[in-house]
Amino acid sequence: MASIKRNASAVWQGTGKEGGGSLTTQSGTLKATPYSFGRRFGDEPGTNPEELIAAAHAGCYSMALAFMLTGAGHPPASLNTTATVGLEQEGAGWKIATVHLVLKAKVPGIDRATFDKLAADAKAGCPVSKVLNAAVSLDATLE
Repeated sequence: MASIKRNASAVWQGTGKEGGGSLTTQSGTLKATPYSFGRRFGDEPGTNPEELIAAAHAGCYSMALAFMLTGAGHPPASLNTTATVGLEQEGAGWKIATVHLVLKAKVPGIDRATFDKLAADAKAGCPVSKVLNAAVSLDATLE
């Protein structure tokens, strides 16, 4: 069985609220990219873990659906997915409670029933969907 491993690292200095950190990915796409309390819970420019999870989920879902559509004989012209991560307070802490995927797809020659089934299958089968302990919902539009 094949196994692929990817990694990223985080460096944090200071307290949770006043401190700050940086994120670096194995690929170098993120290299000492700043993150902080203000970026996570406020509007301070920069990134945060939930935004990165949203990006990962949107990308993973789009790729999974592209493979499924192509395998079913309906290669997509375009798939535009937005993932919105819902962070909710839980007791003294926080949790990612929801992820809502919104898909706008152009898939020539596909019927609505086949599209809906493959879109739902990709939501359930995408590796990021599988790892999240959150309710994942989907609104899929075929243009």
